[in-house]
Amino acid sequence: ASAFDPALARRYGRVIGREGRALGQDVLLSPMVNLIRTPYAGRNFETFSEDPLLASDLVAEEIKGIQGEGLIATVKHFALNNQEKDRMSIDVRADEQTMHELELRGFRAAVAAGAGSVMGSYNQVNGTFACDNKALLTDILRDQWHFTGWVMTDWFATHTTVAGMAAGLDMEMPGELMFGAALKKAVQDGTVPEHQVDRAVRRILSVMERFGLLTGKVPTRPARNAEAGAAVALEVAKAGATLLHNPRGTLPLRGARSIAVIGPTGRVPFVSGGGSAHVVPDHADSPYDAITSRAGHGSSVTYALGDDIYGKALPTKVLTPAVDLEEQQVGAGRTWSYDGTLTAGAADEWTFVIHYSGERPEVVLDGVELFPVLPDFGEYFTGGLLSAAADGLMLRRKTLSLAAGSHRLQITAKGGDKGQTFRLRRVTGATRAADVAEAVRVARAAHSVVLFAYEDATEGMDRTSLALPGHQEELIAAVARANPRTAVVLNTSSATTMPWLDGVGAVLQMYYPGQEGAAATAAVLFGDCDPGGRLTQSFPTSEDTHPMSGDPRRYPGVAGVEEYSEGIHLGYRWYDAQGVRPLFPFGHGLSYTSFAYEGLAARWTGRDVEVSFTVRNTGKRPGVEVAQVYVGPSPHLPMDQAVRVLGGYRRLTLRPGERRRVSVRIARETLSSWSTRRHGPVLGTGRRTVWVGSSARDPRLSGRVVVAGDK
Repeated sequence: ASAFDPALARRYGRVIGREGRALGQDVLLSPMVNLIRTPYAGRNFETFSEDPLLASDLVAEEIKGIQGEGLIATVKHFALNNQEKDRMSIDVRADEQTMHELELRGFRAAVAAGAGSVMGSYNQVNGTFACDNKALLTDILRDQWHFTGWVMTDWFATHTTVAGMAAGLDMEMPGELMFGAALKKAVQDGTVPEHQVDRAVRRILSVMERFGLLTGKVPTRPARNAEAGAAVALEVAKAGATLLHNPRGTLPLRGARSIAVIGPTGRVPFVSGGGSAHVVPDHADSPYDAITSRAGHGSSVTYALGDDIYGKALPTKVLTPAVDLEEQQVGAGRTWSYDGTLTAGAADEWTFVIHYSGERPEVVLDGVELFPVLPDFGEYFTGGLLSAAADGLMLRRKTLSLAAGSHRLQITAKGGDKGQTFRLRRVTGATRAADVAEAVRVARAAHSVVLFAYEDATEGMDRTSLALPGHQEELIAAVARANPRTAVVLNTSSATTMPWLDGVGAVLQMYYPGQEGAAATAAVLFGDCDPGGRLTQSFPTSEDTHPMSGDPRRYPGVAGVEEYSEGIHLGYRWYDAQGVRPLFPFGHGLSYTSFAYEGLAARWTGRDVEVSFTVRNTGKRPGVEVAQVYVGPSPHLPMDQAVRVLGGYRRLTLRPGERRRVSVRIARETLSSWSTRRHGPVLGTGRRTVWVGSSARDPRLSGRVVVAGDK
């Protein structure tokens, strides 16, 4: 999404479509197009943007790519599933204008692109569960948008038999809680008319027929082309790399003969977030290895951990009776147990880390289970980084304050059918201080530092803070004091607060960059390509300065109800309406060169607004610019309107000195507001302001255009 490149989204979709078909799939449970409403949402890494136009453009092209390869795409989660907290029950209240102008626009684009399936969400929408919601599944999806595919539930999101069928639900996933024997009985006793079942079956079969799945023979599956897929993955990772901060030209790494790489994700590739979207790649290189390779002979690349995510061995001297908990082997059918004492020399924060290959060992400290079974999907969705160790053993972590003195420690580990290996490790204030000291030493000895920071998001839970987790902020501050030529690479899911920003030389946002992330990161760091990404969401300055802050009714909800009381003022629109400065605005992203804008012209064509302007590369190297067009409110509409909305954009690659005339059309849909009286869009006529620039807060040109209505 950060590439702002619909054509690349289609190529990415084609890779997914081919891979899925080659691996035996006929239906893909993707893409997700829910808007980024709260920066805390655990699945922000799966979706596109806070802006409905950008999300619509990208989801439509991705679906065309996926389905062009013969794989049925499922757009999800319909609708207003913009958080993970209480997702199974939360009642989301949103007015008609807000729903249609924001959240529903991406789904409408997916339907227009021909999506074969729609997945209903877990949450309630205005008092009714989404999968029982006739207003969503029939009135909007079928009657207004003319969707001809089928609607399936999210996993275990079925709540009723009769109401679900009547609302327009066609398929229950993954089992038969409400649509198996219960549906058969409902048809037999007359509470579900048989024609509703026929309708659901017809919808499913019609899509299968469209994709050639009813001929008695599955269409020929392509062979996997892993090399071609990897090439596109590399291109996507490079194109989405977003340079947020580079005031002193710390990047690219020119002439750096000694480089310090710091941070756990500098050594361990962070490919994707957790949950059902977690990706297990064919391969994924270490960023440290990629940087070392790119630096070449004659360069020194050193490494320091800085922040320990796997823990260090528990010294036997703190355990009575003494026992080695580093590599315990438990035979098949056997049980290993320990009942002893752990002695802490001083009060400190301890993080216990259990590594295990089979059934998770039970670890009880002072009568409290450290790693209990997690509710709902928590056992399955634990993050893309912190769920497994480098050697493949599963992980769980628990942080707590431990008083000085003795603590009873009990461990029970079962070997199961195959036996297992486990180890219990810890991170303490003392081990952490030693890791930071080593990182500072390595940083001070190097010319340049690349510090990798992380945040591990997952389906099933929201973030609890916008700060980097653990003690990474202290690590960054300490390293930057030792070496101001520190570039921070963020492997994070969404917006992050940065109290350490002024002390570092550069910040490169790489998100979860996939299997080719290491190569892409190295290419951007060394300037082999321009950082081509732009922010698809606003980054706030603090926890208290974003659209959800200060009002729990907006997020996470109160008494089971969440109100979209911000209305249409989502993301950058809220910052404009409130006059609040974001840390980094929507659309922001720096280049290694510079660009100038000139020659703005805007005209009403009778159908849309055509905006043209010239962009020139004024620097000394090739670079990527994403020119963005914004449009202001109509003076003739009584509805609530934003200060400005994204009207269009164009991704450009220009040589030094090259200039290009660009034309961007602002669609009628963007120029319209939703009328709750007419239950439809109304064109916003009159004199409207047009801005052109490189972000929502960086207008380079402005002008006026009169929208006169239909010719």
